Amino acid sequence: MGFIPDQIDAFLKNFEQNKSKIRNFEGCSHLQLLRDEHQSNQFFTYSYWESESHLNNYRNSALFKEVWANTKNKFSQIPEAWSTKQV
Repeated sequence: MGFIPDQIDAFLKNFEQNKSKIRNFEGCSHLQLLRDEHQSNQFFTYSYWESESHLNNYRNSALFKEVWANTKNKFSQIPEAWSTKQV
């Protein structure tokens, strides 16, 4: 996720306020926020979900809608997301 530089502190505050709620959402076993070493406005969330159904339940939840509403207006570019599996 690429953020407008003057919106980074607000994003970090929102993440801090909600990270334990996301981590405790049914099916989430890991959530981590990563920051690019060279582009300080680039962030990544890295999470483990028990199943795609659990992830979709989160994406359809009031919690996600609240977090997303407070995040998407801070982007400097279109966000990208990937679902992967261990090989």
